[in-house]
Amino acid sequence: MSAAMSPAYPFGLDIDPPAKQNRLTILFRGILAIPHLLIVNILANLIQILVFFAWVAIIITGRLPSGLGNLILGVFHWEMRVWGYTYLLAGRYPPFAFGEDTSYPIRLWGQPELEGRNRLSVFFRIILVIPHVILIAILAVIALVLLFVGWIAGIITGQLPGGIHSFLAGFSRWYARVTAYMYLLTDRYPPFSLS
Repeated sequence: MSAAMSPAYPFGLDIDPPAKQNRLTILFRGILAIPHLLIVNILANLIQILVFFAWVAIIITGRLPSGLGNLILGVFHWEMRVWGYTYLLAGRYPPFAFGEDTSYPIRLWGQPELEGRNRLSVFFRIILVIPHVILIAILAVIALVLLFVGWIAGIITGQLPGGIHSFLAGFSRWYARVTAYMYLLTDRYPPFSLS
């Protein structure tokens, strides 16, 4: 779904339908993703620090500084492309780049809310997100099992099976919305939904 089709939540993830992929890159996907995973892991640690500064700024001023919001969002774009590649949702190697890439099969959309922030929901964000974190942890176990099955099927057929692709795409969308909320990019509470 694109932003125009789903205005209900200010962040989302567009994922192209399943397509043929190189069987050899599917076989070695975990190894091929290592450079991105290392960089994104370092950046994720940086983001945690930046989110803390964003949290303090919003509590004090009621606004998210645009530079901070854009930096968090830029890393978030990269993170979701790597996530999609690692989860076999895209066969094309992701670019080493911050920000949006509209040509890549995994596309995060949304803009950080800068003004008029809800200080109370930001203050209690870590508590408010607990129900989502519990459900995402449960779904992550299912996703890993399906990813393994999809990996085997992908090596044989060169494509992630449609049902597995749909579940992993839905799980990724849910994760993206919750992450946008946890990264303080929006005050809108994310829906409990795979769509």
